Amino acid sequence: MATSTRQQAVPLAPILSVVFIGTLGFSIVLPFLVFLVLRLGGNAFAYGLVGATYSAFQLVGAPILGRWSDRYGRRRILLLSQFGTFLSWALFLLALSLPVTPLLDIGGPAIGTFTLTVPLVLLFTARALDGLTGGNVSVANAYVADVTAEKDRSASFGRMAVAQNLGFVAGPAIAGLLGATPWGEIAPVTAALTVSAAALVLIGMRLPESRPCLWVDRPQPAYIGKLLGQEQRNCHEVQGDHRPGLQHVFRLPNVGLLLTIHFLIYLAFNFFYVAFPVHAATGLGWSLRGVGFFFSYLSVLMVIVQGPVLRAASRRVSDRALVRVGGIILACSFLLFAVESAWVLALGAAILALGNGLMWPSLLSLLSKAAGPSAQGATQGIAGSASAVASIAGLVVGGVFYGLLGETVFVLAGLIVGVAWMASWGLPSTTG
Repeated sequence: MATSTRQQAVPLAPILSVVFIGTLGFSIVLPFLVFLVLRLGGNAFAYGLVGATYSAFQLVGAPILGRWSDRYGRRRILLLSQFGTFLSWALFLLALSLPVTPLLDIGGPAIGTFTLTVPLVLLFTARALDGLTGGNVSVANAYVADVTAEKDRSASFGRMAVAQNLGFVAGPAIAGLLGATPWGEIAPVTAALTVSAAALVLIGMRLPESRPCLWVDRPQPAYIGKLLGQEQRNCHEVQGDHRPGLQHVFRLPNVGLLLTIHFLIYLAFNFFYVAFPVHAATGLGWSLRGVGFFFSYLSVLMVIVQGPVLRAASRRVSDRALVRVGGIILACSFLLFAVESAWVLALGAAILALGNGLMWPSLLSLLSKAAGPSAQGATQGIAGSASAVASIAGLVVGGVFYGLLGETVFVLAGLIVGVAWMASWGLPSTTG
């Protein structure tokens, strides 16, 4: 037995709220994470490793959660994933209460020198747990694909991006305000823990299931059904075993190329996200407030582009064309971050927001269309794994490259996006 494929009359507001709250929790901690890692004994390489730990464990967890969401429903897996995030912030808060006890000095010509301390180990543990259950984004993307008609996909993914970026607008601002209180770093981490709990309540109480007809073709152990709250309902019978696997997904037209572009864009962004906070804190001498202001400014611009700008553009231009136009703009934007000028950096952020705002939701729309209704969870799970591999490589190698090349690493990120842009010309006109 398998699910019948049809668009559900499900509003987007609850899933957009879940995405916003999840992003808000992460972005509250993002501006001061580099300062925290440095204070606990780390350096640029250790900061990259903290991010890569999340991605390494997400590489394992995302495909499993994606397949489970196809079988057991999006809502239940989102609830499981968000619970893991809640526990990870609890460990994060615990790390702040521990003394900075040295365990091991680590160093080398490529990675520099840093000290592995007890709270730093707990930070790694927290990021590992969050990564293992980190299927929020891929399952949320599959949820949106479930409830949105193909002609509206680009605009719907644009709204998802707006919800994420609104979280990035509010989060750094909250971090700057809370970080200035007498409680210091404890206040923003407590706020992240609180909003994570709010997301759990929202998913449990307000988010409807987007796939009311679930996979029930094979008996499952009773404890799995109880854990995930599986309900067996009457579905349309189809012939054969249609559970999508890795080989099935890659045999779908254009999916392999789209995942390659997806991987390259993520790789470039992780070069940027590991290098820029360290560059701002150590190279430019910015404070926590300055880093928070920059990310809030960048996110405001992305909200504008991914909202009204993308909505107007998607009515007139195909997703494929938006990927190409946005890709070349994004590639050029990274080059400006190699210039140590506040005005040039502000211009670079504006161009980055324009390029990414046009390209990324359109790329997700193309991927969801290529996946079809029966393989959304599996495809988004594999995309999550591709993101995780790109994050591991980008965060670790990007940290090493920044130590060796300085701000030239941003030029390298631009070249990687340029390769993705050239790959996008291989998409046939029938892709959208």
